[in-house]
Amino acid sequence: MQEKILILDFGSQYTQLIARRVRELNVYCEIHPYNKISDIDSSVKGVILSGSPCSVRDEDHPVPDLTSIKGKVPLLGICYGAQFLANSYGGEVHPSKHREYGRANLEYINLESKLLKGLTMGTQVWMSHGDTIVKLPEAYHIIGSTKDVKVGAYHIENEETYGIQFHPEVYHSTEGLKLLKNFVVEICGCKQDWTPASFVETTVEELKAKLGDDKVVLGLSGGVDSTVAAVLLHKAIGKNLSCIFVDNGLLRKNEFQKVLDSYEHMGLNVIGVNAGDIFLNDLEGISEPEAKRKSIGKNFIEVFDAEAHKIQDVKWLGQGTIYPDVIESVSVKGPSATIKSHHNVGGLPERMKLKIVEPLNLLFKDEVRRVGMALEIDPNILSRHPFPGPGLAIRIIGEINRERVRILQDVDDIYIEGLKEYGLYNDVWQAGVMLLPVKSVGVMGDERTYESVVALRAVTSTDGMTADWSHLPYEFLATISNRIINQVKGVNRVVYDISSKPPATIEWE
Repeated sequence: MQEKILILDFGSQYTQLIARRVRELNVYCEIHPYNKISDIDSSVKGVILSGSPCSVRDEDHPVPDLTSIKGKVPLLGICYGAQFLANSYGGEVHPSKHREYGRANLEYINLESKLLKGLTMGTQVWMSHGDTIVKLPEAYHIIGSTKDVKVGAYHIENEETYGIQFHPEVYHSTEGLKLLKNFVVEICGCKQDWTPASFVETTVEELKAKLGDDKVVLGLSGGVDSTVAAVLLHKAIGKNLSCIFVDNGLLRKNEFQKVLDSYEHMGLNVIGVNAGDIFLNDLEGISEPEAKRKSIGKNFIEVFDAEAHKIQDVKWLGQGTIYPDVIESVSVKGPSATIKSHHNVGGLPERMKLKIVEPLNLLFKDEVRRVGMALEIDPNILSRHPFPGPGLAIRIIGEINRERVRILQDVDDIYIEGLKEYGLYNDVWQAGVMLLPVKSVGVMGDERTYESVVALRAVTSTDGMTADWSHLPYEFLATISNRIINQVKGVNRVVYDISSKPPATIEWE
């Protein structure tokens, strides 16, 4: 049984970051909503309570049932979690005189504490709270303080239960990973044996047992997630896996053939379906983003379903779902009310009456890449930037037609190949071009032009949850702008998007 740390989510923006830090220590962990705690069995080595946008002073504040946890397995409360453990057992939490947000330093550290062992006196931590613990229950002892926060960290006597007012999971807490290691390794006793290689070995064996001789069909996109999922399934069931790659007419320039060529030597059974006309005919004149997604999703289902039915006795649909998608669907607040329409296989399981197999649904994006490396997948595939499922449709702002698709494909090709030529591609997490629904006046030679504007976008990120705009060299931007305007008929102006996420998103639609 795989040992794990359980993280109870109270809706904090940092909850996934806690999980990522724990996994950096090669320790497996799972996020569960605070009100959906699964049975605490011997595989759970410890529990972490996340922060929350709520206050323990709110009438309807989140209240977890810790009956099977507190005092029975190691427990660490972070921010709201620490305040809950204090407030619920006889302590007092009051509003802070001033909202404490930002960098602080631990001016007192009990270096004999298992949790804070090895931390440097004065170490920087990150605060983000509007409440303060002003009184601790009996048997709670302070083990860390900042200048303004006396109860910066505490330990409950005769229990492996701890609370910290700061966030060790964020980069601004400079020794936060050391604190988390103290908790999950020293206090919880986790072995740190959850590695990409061990994941591959365990997952392949589980897939063999689950699927037996059944046939599986999987939709390939040419991206990292679907490729890694396909290779894992192929290792488990070989020829019983069929992969379908649909060209929706909205891929990058020449991408359909490039992707098919890249899979040719991987031993996968890949069926390429050229269905661009079907998608583009339906999209003609559509400009509303959600309408685009629905049109693409409907046609994908129909094309994929028709192709899959040519394969006899298929029982499973393989998907490259990753862990953030799973977390979103069972979050504290439930699935987001304004979630975008699923772009590829949404609706297929019901229509095709297939069971679902998702070999990556425990992994974050960067973990998928590391598993891909363990599987010795071509680095050119693993380093590919994320690309939206609806393709260029959501990068063409406004109406879609074949001419606008052609313009964007040509511009995008110059931009992406330029990033590779200048050695910048791997420094960028995601790059793309937006074709705007405006035209501008320009001059070419002695002629006045009135043509389209394109916006270049490049961001740095770890997982796309937050992102900063890439500070690409001016010389590069000048060269690419010049190439685009000179080589792509229909474009006379290039701009560069310098918005970060939040408040902007990476894509424009």
